[in-house]
Amino acid sequence: MTKRADEPQSEKALRKAIIATARRMSESGLSPQRSGNVSARFGGGMLITPTGMAYDDLDAKDIVFVDADGGVMGVQRKPSSEWHFHLAAYAVRPDKHALVHTHSMYATVLACAHKAIPAFHYMVAVAGGEDIPCVPYATFGTDALAQYVAHGLKARDACLMANHGQVALGDTLTSALELAFEVETLAAQYHKTLLIGGVHLLPDAEMALMVEKFKTYGQKGQD
Repeated sequence: MTKRADEPQSEKALRKAIIATARRMSESGLSPQRSGNVSARFGGGMLITPTGMAYDDLDAKDIVFVDADGGVMGVQRKPSSEWHFHLAAYAVRPDKHALVHTHSMYATVLACAHKAIPAFHYMVAVAGGEDIPCVPYATFGTDALAQYVAHGLKARDACLMANHGQVALGDTLTSALELAFEVETLAAQYHKTLLIGGVHLLPDAEMALMVEKFKTYGQKGQD
């Protein structure tokens, strides 16, 4: 494999950040071994982890540039088989610039039960709404799955994929991964709550208030 002669330093940094994100995702147990994938919007398309490679073995040159039409030009690795839904998510969410897909334990358990995460806790609003939806099943790497994921993320920053795992969007790779961790925590809490007899859901008005509060939570909007 050869490096593109015009590859800017900013692209090199982003490639390295994608690898660091993927390694943290794997090492934390959020998506063990080679499962899951990571991408970031770049240059009218995206940079994404390659298919079937251990994250510890990745070098910056292994990260694949996929254009907005799904094209992979030049001498590159094969992109993640899930590149379809990454592109679809960026198309419907021009405000987001990074995506993390994981097979985290509890999110996957709920996804396999076809259960969304409802408003059992106010932190559910961190994903942008009153719930974290579970989109229908489709074979991995297909346009059908891409369309389901795009629909699930149109008004949410995260969703579960039936019989598969979870997806989280962010302004940055850091925020996308942070949201994936939060979704997994919420999935675990919801699962355990179901085991002791069910949940008491928060009203829609309260969740709408929480969504607004999270828009300015922390240091957002500060210079």
